[in-house]
Amino acid sequence: MLTTLQKLGVATSLSRPAVSNDNPYSESLFRTLKYTPKYPSQPFETIAAAREWVNDFVDWYNHEHRHSGIQFVTPAQRHEGKDQAILIQRKAVYEAAKAQKPKRWSQHTRNWDWQSEVCLNPDKPKDTGGNNSPNAIH
Repeated sequence: MLTTLQKLGVATSLSRPAVSNDNPYSESLFRTLKYTPKYPSQPFETIAAAREWVNDFVDWYNHEHRHSGIQFVTPAQRHEGKDQAILIQRKAVYEAAKAQKPKRWSQHTRNWDWQSEVCLNPDKPKDTGGNNSPNAIH
């Protein structure tokens, strides 16, 4: 990828997560784009071919790719309000599977509760002075 960008005259960034001038949403999208199995191994023949590939990628990203940050639903499902019903059904399936074979489960099933707000890089919980500090001696 780096070689392709350099050949095209694109200046690459060495930004890291949590750097103030990064856009975490575009960085995440770009990473998904780069690592999608359909990412082309050769340059596009034409600008039209590149546009078609990007359009197909955007359609896949919004309608097929299940995002971990929104509990493995698609952005379209979330945007259309279909995610709540999907998560209720998913929770029921997991709970039934756990009830049928409890030894397969270490403790709890994944949390499928709907969340009103989601973000890419949530703030870490503040240390309240209790013994939850990573440096606390127990």
